[in-house]
Amino acid sequence: MTLPLVERARDAGARQAILAPEGAFTYAQLLESSARAATRLLAGRDHLEGARVCFLVTPGWDYVVTQWAIWRAGGIAVPMAVSHPPAELAHVVDDTEPDAVVASPDLLDRVAGVARRRGLPVLQTPALLADGPVQTLPDVDREGPALILYTSGTTGRPKGAVLTHANLAAQVSSLSEAWGWRDDDHILLHLPLHHVHGIVNVLTCALWNGALCQILPRFRPVDVWERLALGEVTLYMAVPTVYRRLIDAWEGATSADRDVWSAGAAACRLMVSGSAALPVPTLERWERITGHRLLERYGMTEIGMALSNPLHGERRPGYVGTPLPGVEVRLVGEEGVPVPDGLPGEIQVRGPTVFRGYWRRPEETAAAFTPDGWFRTGDVAVVEDGACRILGRTSVDILKTGGEKISALEVEDVLRTHPAVVDCAVVGVPDAHWGERVCAAVIRDPREALDPGELRAFARERLAPYKVPKDVLLVDELPRNAMGKVSKPAVRELFQEVETP
Repeated sequence: MTLPLVERARDAGARQAILAPEGAFTYAQLLESSARAATRLLAGRDHLEGARVCFLVTPGWDYVVTQWAIWRAGGIAVPMAVSHPPAELAHVVDDTEPDAVVASPDLLDRVAGVARRRGLPVLQTPALLADGPVQTLPDVDREGPALILYTSGTTGRPKGAVLTHANLAAQVSSLSEAWGWRDDDHILLHLPLHHVHGIVNVLTCALWNGALCQILPRFRPVDVWERLALGEVTLYMAVPTVYRRLIDAWEGATSADRDVWSAGAAACRLMVSGSAALPVPTLERWERITGHRLLERYGMTEIGMALSNPLHGERRPGYVGTPLPGVEVRLVGEEGVPVPDGLPGEIQVRGPTVFRGYWRRPEETAAAFTPDGWFRTGDVAVVEDGACRILGRTSVDILKTGGEKISALEVEDVLRTHPAVVDCAVVGVPDAHWGERVCAAVIRDPREALDPGELRAFARERLAPYKVPKDVLLVDELPRNAMGKVSKPAVRELFQEVETP
């Protein structure tokens, strides 16, 4: 069975699909290149039969072709973060047990050692994408797994969420309807391509609709402004931290540049913010600069997008709107019973957009769903005047910084491996730029010297950059309750007291 994404690409044919540092490419070229690459991945086999292929590829044309090749060969694509250190990449490789690893030449040293120690073949993108024969590609089950995306949970270590081809089709269909995607849309992409925001909301939605996706390999505020200034971009999506940095760049620019940048941004038909709560001052300042009131939405790796403010109509600051097409959402109280409007409850989601489960974690998968199939998000919200407002998370151990979701337990486990650390507690402290700032209160061994900067450097070697605590506070003891459990709210107050003059 041919995947819907491939069928739609055939209809798009000569339309431009990708604009990237490697050049401009059509849908026909994407189909041709991904077929050749799929043939190489198959290596004489008829079907990958759901084998995993991990890939560490620089955002751009090579990334897109690699992703499509894995799917067309019948494999499960496992995108890895270009920002992650070898230790985190090793966890993904060990957890998924892939058939092979694909890497860009400039990223090869990050993953080659991991693959070699596990006896895995490593394919470099120039060889994978080179000219060559094309075999008859296999039929791919639309209900079969397509992606494993890693997300942090309360167990500490990142776990893989399995999304099927049917999940992806349901997610992009829902967003295409809600946000009015068209084949003449032109979207700018610089979001990380190991998260649902960049992969689904931007890249796959664009390719599903025959639109043009322009990929920047990294985010630089001036680069984004210069491309917006051309007036060609019709859609733009980012996280609140990015909008804050764009605002800062605009305010530091010349009057002439400001005028050109604002006019170009105003030419967009839609701008979206997500992956973290959007501070009202950021929303209001962006609107003054560009004329756009950002459309805020709510989603997560396991469910795709679930709630959205309207494409046309009122977008209320602090609210994430109503359920998207094809998505069921309810709020339930502590007893698992739906609550009426005006009362807080946990957001639960059901429908074809919701993932299959966590990779090889049946117990955690079962715990994530109610008996009647509702996914428990762990987020608390309230419905007011017909729109949903997010109140917070049920677990203080899940933090969000700059649009990234982090397990405090995972960071704590890493910090405790330092010989001078006796114990620690990691919390998220409210921050105007990051949403939450990752902070660590640390009890050190009195026999050992420990400098906060040294501990951050230690963490940087073992964690993704956004997981490294921005502030480290050395304390004699951690606040605990009567049962001896660390009180995270009290730990958070320690950092707020430090900031208070």
